[in-house]
Amino acid sequence: MEIGLSTAAIQWFKEEVELKKGDNVRFYVKIYGSSPVQEGFSLAFTVDNEPIDMGVKTEKEGLTFFIESSDLWFFNGHDLFVDYNKQVDELEFSYTLPGE
Repeated sequence: MEIGLSTAAIQWFKEEVELKKGDNVRFYVKIYGSSPVQEGFSLAFTVDNEPIDMGVKTEKEGLTFFIESSDLWFFNGHDLFVDYNKQVDELEFSYTLPGE
């Protein structure tokens, strides 16, 4: 599993969340909502500079984006890609199987 982020998404995190070099962003599962990979669950994020067990991570522009091992079940083998949609002013998550 991999985490990918667009340049626009990274810029959004820097500006809107006011992240600075060395900060960590954890993507985590929340009950309720919907996603194409798990019915009844969705994805959220938080600034988490005290990770417990990073299951997967990626580093971009001095920032670390990660998912704890305990949340990997949510992705059901899919990779995560995070983008920013300027028209609706929000992040968008997409999920693809490796190799797609």
